[in-house]
Amino acid sequence: MARRFEHGIRRGPGARIIVDGQSVQAYVGESLATALLAAGIATFRSSPSGAPRSAFCHMGVCQECVVHVNGRAVPACTTVVEDGLDVRLGAP
Repeated sequence: MARRFEHGIRRGPGARIIVDGQSVQAYVGESLATALLAAGIATFRSSPSGAPRSAFCHMGVCQECVVHVNGRAVPACTTVVEDGLDVRLGAP
């Protein structure tokens, strides 16, 4: 399971995001991909063949980490966490 670095790190305030109906702890200002991975969520969607997909490039180029946030398809790696985001993994 992933974990957050703690020593010497300054973070924004805590935030709650909803991922497929479940509350997940995150921090305002971190990337959504970081929040998902730190929460132990490693599969963001599946490829057409059914293979698991997650964050790959972490800069918005590859589109492997696309999720749906508040009804819009967005790359998780370039989406900034805000309190109350409604995140749907996989298909909308």
